[in-house]
Amino acid sequence: MLKIDFKKPAFFIILLGFVSLFSDLTYEGARSITGPFLLTLGASSLVVGFIAGLGEFLGYGLRIISGWITDKTGKYWEIIIAGYLINLLSVPALALVGRWELAVMLLFMERIGKAIRTPARDALLSHAAGKIGYG
Repeated sequence: MLKIDFKKPAFFIILLGFVSLFSDLTYEGARSITGPFLLTLGASSLVVGFIAGLGEFLGYGLRIISGWITDKTGKYWEIIIAGYLINLLSVPALALVGRWELAVMLLFMERIGKAIRTPARDALLSHAAGKIGYG
């Protein structure tokens, strides 16, 4: 059971909303150009489509594992921070690559970062929302 005492749960929810917003701005902005970016680096259309699908599968599949690890360890903050750090490093690094294979690795890292942090973040948000009410 999650046992965190939120002194100001509404502030926490709003603050985490802003963190998620700014994180989404970076990686969703990067995701919108991944197809053309990979094509300019020499990847074929087949590779781009396969990579996009595999990245989504990887991201959603790892959430199950990340959620289980989060519940077992109880290290919600550490897991959230690790997930955001992976995104913070992988998305800007895309500007530095010159090969599509390296870009694919960074795109997978971005999906892994999201998969790592999402279950822990959602658990904390659910707990905080329980203090002030859902809806």
